[in-house]
Formats: sequence, structure tokens, C-alpha cells
Amino acid sequence: MNKQFKMKPLAVLVSLTLPLLAQAQSGGAEQAATVLPSVQVSAQKLSDTTEGSGSYTTGKARTATPLDMSLRDTPQSVSVMTQQRIEDQGLTTVTDVVNNVIGISVNQYETNRAGFTARGFDITNLIIDGIPTTWEQSWSSGEVASSLAIYDRVEVVRGATGLTTGAGNPSAAINMVHKRATSKVLTGSAEIGIGTWNERRAQIDVSTPLNAAGTVRGRVVADYNQRDSWIDLAESKNKTIFATLEADLTPQTLLAVGFSRQETDPKAPMWGGLPFWYTDGSKTNWDVSKTTSASWSDWETSYNNGYVNLEHTFDNGWKARAYLARGDRKGDSHLLYLSGVPDRVTGLGMSSFAGSYVTRTKQDDVNLQLNGPFQLFGRKHEAAFGYMHSKRDFNSDSRAADFGNASSDVGNFNNWNGATFPTPKWGAATFYEESTTKQEALYGMARFSIIDPLKVTLGARVTNFEQTGHGLWSPAYVVKNNNEVTPYAGIVYDLNETYSVYGSYTSIFLPQNLKDFGGKILDPIEGKAKEVGIKSEYLDGRVNASLAVFDIKQDNLGQAGGLVDRDGTGPLLPEAYYVGTKGSTSRGFEFELNGELARGWNATAGYSRFRAKDATGADFNSVYPRALFRVFTSYQLPGALSKLTVGGGVNWESRTYTVDPAAPAAAVKANGGLIEQDSFALVNLMARYEISDKLSAQLNINNVTDKTHFGMFAAYGAITYAAPRSTSLSLKYKF
Repeated sequence: MNKQFKMKPLAVLVSLTLPLLAQAQSGGAEQAATVLPSVQVSAQKLSDTTEGSGSYTTGKARTATPLDMSLRDTPQSVSVMTQQRIEDQGLTTVTDVVNNVIGISVNQYETNRAGFTARGFDITNLIIDGIPTTWEQSWSSGEVASSLAIYDRVEVVRGATGLTTGAGNPSAAINMVHKRATSKVLTGSAEIGIGTWNERRAQIDVSTPLNAAGTVRGRVVADYNQRDSWIDLAESKNKTIFATLEADLTPQTLLAVGFSRQETDPKAPMWGGLPFWYTDGSKTNWDVSKTTSASWSDWETSYNNGYVNLEHTFDNGWKARAYLARGDRKGDSHLLYLSGVPDRVTGLGMSSFAGSYVTRTKQDDVNLQLNGPFQLFGRKHEAAFGYMHSKRDFNSDSRAADFGNASSDVGNFNNWNGATFPTPKWGAATFYEESTTKQEALYGMARFSIIDPLKVTLGARVTNFEQTGHGLWSPAYVVKNNNEVTPYAGIVYDLNETYSVYGSYTSIFLPQNLKDFGGKILDPIEGKAKEVGIKSEYLDGRVNASLAVFDIKQDNLGQAGGLVDRDGTGPLLPEAYYVGTKGSTSRGFEFELNGELARGWNATAGYSRFRAKDATGADFNSVYPRALFRVFTSYQLPGALSKLTVGGGVNWESRTYTVDPAAPAAAVKANGGLIEQDSFALVNLMARYEISDKLSAQLNINNVTDKTHFGMFAAYGAITYAAPRSTSLSLKYKF
């Protein structure tokens, strides 16, 4: 299977999808009427929620621009993980989504910390309801474990997204959209589940009107998950609760408020990874259960998020929106880090470091927006204008570890037992690092209908960015970039009722805390993305397909230029200075198909490939897979077997590699210190049986072939193993 996917992933995809597209084309309206069920959902409702649609695609999305636009009309690559697909695949966290959406991937370098990547670049923002929440991987506080229970869908826009997200990389935006309190009758669901590694899950979701007219509605979602792990000593406990209220203040005015709290409580998490080398240059081959952690280590996190959303629609079709949000993340960790290269026979050579950190991140966001239609030269167009303000305060304290008379020597790592490693005495928490980051922006865009088949979108964002901070080991700094202009341009031309071609130019900027020769902070890194493609809708919009070709450039990347004597102390204390240089390029293509191909048959399939080179022509971020093939389908059997739905899919990733700068001399001599992982495929299966109209049972099996693979590998020879085969079984009751 691996060889087949390695040689012909694109051929497999094309062979699967072309007959389906041909069937969609040839069937016409008659086939849609006889094969597909009637879905009575308006376009506006589709933009608000994917619940109840039963589909793997949706009508509209808002992540790429401030306007609600259909996927076909959006001049960028957009994927939507709908509620139906989340349920079918048994996805529980945002990491699960990233592992299953085309064009993006997970760099799982530790058990509880990870990075998300797209087109060769890190994803620096997670977005909630269109509002970016700044996320620093080094100080993670449960972001990658964010529960999907409280979200209706996840929208992913690939490429530069500076118009809506502000500062960041030209990678992608991941927008998690909250569930809403829309029901005017009591409804909901209760679910329990068990799984591999002693997993226990429970979830309840209740919506109800709060007055007789149904103009005030409420919804509560609670999610609980506890399990052990395939990794020795490790276990986790996650709890999430969400409550939201919506009120129709007038027929044209909607008020929504919501609050969520997520708690994660992992025990014995790994800090860093397993050594890849032995001192003789040979490769280690640990069991997937191997750990570097100790039984006393933990990493508790919590995240409180509250928001208020007020919308009013005027008689002329314009809509005003005010959105305020407050996020409060906390983390408290006691961790053990093992580093070094062990001897193959004795296991000696590893050293230990115990660290404890208390972190807190508070973020306040304001978004004011006005959008609607307008007339110009006898044609109808759309526009949106807005103001965004964000302030994030971060603080970290650390505790010193004292082992007293106990030995903190690792000893023979081949026989490592973290349960017997001594517990240190922790000192009082003292200052380690703090920073404040502010972004303030004005943005505007217009979508012009030039002629009936031609739409042109033009927009820009002007951002003021300021970050101040200092640390125990770093001096005070100020990074300030004012009036950073982020342009946006897109064009869509409808070839006919089915196909559209498009092109876009988008950009984004990333401030950098580096000084030039004269002591001035370098200008931000600039990310510019060009994209052209073709999009299509089949079967009355129930199926969406797209093919995109992209070219991304990231310039003004700060690189070391030499040393300079700034403070007059002479050559003893020189300071490095940096020069903005031509940065990196990423070029590639993506193909994707989503939707309901026939009655009861949903499918998603996609293939992406890119090449990423730095200014010297060398590959950069080669630990990120260059090619991804992802397909999943579910089918409700007809006739007497209609209570049974079966499904399955394959996630394939191409070869990844890196050169370890700390590889032992023997490894450097043998293969240059190269760490690599061959391409691999993971097979997933599901089955659901409707026991009654209200009760159903679902079985999911992930990594069916029990493929051993890395979660990812980081610098300095550290690797982590991803999950082996796992099974989950759930019962769900709807009322």
C-alpha cells in the first residue's frame, strides 16, 4: 500500500474523482431530482451552521474575507470540516481536524505541544468566530487539544490571510466557529463512549427556548474525556463546558453571548522527545510506548473564553456587527527533559533537567464591522468595512528544582523507568518572561460585479503593531510597526453554471525582534501569495471541487550580518546585527472534492504538493510533508440495510527529513546526520447503526494497519511516535 501511494497518489485521486465528476455532469437536473434527497436549507442558514445538513460541504464561509461568500466565489483555497464529517470520523480535537484536512499538517513534536503547518510555513493563529487568538507554540496551554464539541465547523483558508488575521505567516488560517442557540424547541443529544487505552467519554448538548415565543434561546454543551496512553505512565483528563444565549431583540437585531471553559490535565507528558541516535551512529528503534517522562510530571492548563456578538440588519440590506471577546489561558507545569545520545550497550550518555513554569495569557478583542450591498453604474456590488483591536498580555514564572540528596542521574536509558525517578522539591515561582502585544487595524473591501460572470474583489488592511517585553535572560525590547498595509485582490470569472476560474494576490506580515547595523528594528517579514485555479459546483451545489496553483514568497527575513559594538565596551561584548534578505519561496498545487455524490453517499478527497526553498535554493522546513493525499467517504446502505452507514479513508503523507546538527560523528560520516521518515499511509474505518430513530451506535477504528510512524521529529535528534491502532465505540441518543 505504501509503495502504491508513494508512486501514484495523484493518479489514484484523479481516477477516483473523474468518474464522479462525469456522473455529476451527465446526470443534470433529472439525476439530482431522482438520486439526491431534497435538502431544505437556505444559503443563509448554511453560512450560520452545518448542523443537520448531513453534508461534507457547505454553502458559504467567512474566513478568507469579511463577507459571507460561497466556496466557489472565494478566490482562495478554502476547506470546511462540517459537523457531519466531524461526527463520521469521530474527531474530537482541533489536532484531529488538521490531521484530516487537505493541505495542512501537524508537527507533533511532543505529547502535548505541536505546531500546525501549511505550504511549508507555520500557522501562527488559531481563530474563533473570525477573531484571531495569538498562539505561541513554545508556551502552549492546551491549544492543540481544543475540543470540537463546542464548534459547529472548522473553516481553513490556505495562503496569506493578512486581511482578516493581521500579523502571521503566509500559511493558512484555521477558524473554529461556535455552535449556536437557534432551536425554538427543546432538542439535543447525549453521548457516551469507550475506547482503546481505557478511554471514557461523555458529552451532552442541549438547546431550548427560554420564552414562549422562542425569541430567547439557550444552549449548553459539556464534554468529558479521560484515558491512558500508548506511552508509558501517560494519561490525560480533559473537560469542556460551553453555554450560549441568543436573543432576537427585534426582528432585525440579534444578540448572542457565550462562555466556554476548557481544562486539560495530562499526567507524565513528554517534554522533548526520544533520542534518534546511539553514540556509534546507528539508529535507535524504541517501542512506541517508550517515554522520557517521570510519573510526577504534569501540565495542567485552562482556557476561559467569553464573547458578546450584536448584529443588526438595516432595511437596505446593510448589516452592522459588534463582537467583543475575552480569552484567559493558564498553564502550570512540572516537567522533565532528557537530552543527549545514549550508548547502545550501556545506555549511558543522557542528562536530565527538571523545569516548572506558570504561564498566563490574557487577550481582549474588539471587532466592529459594517457590510452590505450598494449600487454603482447600474450594477449591485458588496462592501465591508471594519475596525479591529487586540491586546494580549503574557506572563511566565518559573520554579527551581532541588533534588536534595537524591540522584538526578539518568543512568541506563535503555532501561529507563520514569516511575522511579526522584521527585524534586520545587521552589517558589519567580519571574521568567513577560510581553504585551497590541494590534489595531482598519480594513475595507469591495466585491464588484463588473459583468454578470465577472466579480472583482479589492481590499486592504492598515495595521499598527506593537510588542514590548523582557525576560530573565533577555533585555527589554520594543517592536513597533505602524501603518503596515496588507492588500487583497481577487478575480472570479464564471465560465458557466458549473465552472469558475479565479486568481488572487494576498499578503501578510510578521514582525521580527532583530536589529540592523544602526540599531533599528528590522521591518517585518513580508509574505506574498499568488494563486490561480478553477472551482466548480455540481448537483445544485451539493458537491464542490477545486484545483489551485500557488506561488508564495516570504521576503525581508532577518539573517545574521556580523557583530557591532553598540555600547562602547569594545570587542568583549559585541552584539549581533541582522540584514533583511530575500527569504523563502513555496510553489505547488492542490486539488479537493467535497460533498454528497449520491443519496446517502458523502465523500471528501484531496491531494496537495509543494516545493519550498530558501534563498540559497535549499529545502526549508523539510520536516513538513511536501505532499498529502487524504480521502474519506461514508455511505448509508439502501433498502433493508438503511440503518447501517459504513465509511473509511486513507491519509497519506510523503517522505520527511532533516539534518541533525547534533548528530554523533559516526552518524555524520555515515549519512550526514540525516533523520528521515519514508512516506506512509494510515487507514481509518467507521460504521454506524441506527438502533432507533433516536439511538445510534458508532464504531471507529483509526490506523487499522497499526502503522508505526513518527508524530514528527524536531532538531537535535528528538523524535516522538504517533498513535498506533485505536478503536472507539459510542452510543448517541438524540431528543
